[in-house]
Amino acid sequence: MPTYEFRCKTCGSTFDVKRSMSDASAPATCPRGHDDTVKLLSMVGVGGLAAQPAGGGGGGGCCGGGCCS
Repeated sequence: MPTYEFRCKTCGSTFDVKRSMSDASAPATCPRGHDDTVKLLSMVGVGGLAAQPAGGGGGGGCCGGGCCS
């Protein structure tokens, strides 16, 4: 089940709520009892794209393997 992050506009705390995707837009109550909350936009790395090197790879230890023959 997905976890959504919310921020309370009254006290400023952030908290997580686990709920189904169909209930993602439903309002959430702050753990301190406040109703004025907003769902935060979460940035999630999909498919490991953020972990891929920008260059062409090549292996080796120093500069892509070219200098350590």
